[in-house]
Amino acid sequence: MTRGLMAIGLTCVLAASVHAQGARPGGGRGGRGAAAPAITTLAGDIQADWARTRTLITQIVEAMPDDKFNFKPTPAQQTFAQRVLHVSQTDLFILQTLGGKTPAPTINEKATTKAALLADLKQTFDYGEAVIKEFNDQQWVERVPPPGFMGSSASRVRIIYFDMQHSEDMYGQFVVYVRLNGVTPPASAGRRGGPPEP
Repeated sequence: MTRGLMAIGLTCVLAASVHAQGARPGGGRGGRGAAAPAITTLAGDIQADWARTRTLITQIVEAMPDDKFNFKPTPAQQTFAQRVLHVSQTDLFILQTLGGKTPAPTINEKATTKAALLADLKQTFDYGEAVIKEFNDQQWVERVPPPGFMGSSASRVRIIYFDMQHSEDMYGQFVVYVRLNGVTPPASAGRRGGPPEP
């Protein structure tokens, strides 16, 4: 009985060691170089999550061929271009409610081309990155007036994570648009280990 428990314990320790040696930032595995420095603050977590969301959205928009930005999965749906513009518009609107000092950019509300839409995305993600860096841990948990649909008061952290959740929802829609055009989302290409992407 004791030897059995020791064997189980040793197996667990070895498995944990192998997992730790193969772990990489983001929770996947594969041993692709040294791990990123540990994040020790809420502000740092938010900055890292914003950067990940930026990469996810930008890469899938870049992957869609230029001539497919007017594509609709069904006649009732918006074009891919309209959905991409929606991300920029929503980010810009929500980010301004955080109360940062960074001036908001002016985006091209009539953008329809891949180049123009990517320029809008870059501006809004740059703006978001700058605003996010303005706040420390204590300021992230302060309550401010949010967008009206979130009620009369919300923490900044709730507002920013609502915004990123919206972008992730849009990413799920983008996956359908690009796959219907024979494009594999970059986040799904060549993945080994870790949770599957759509």
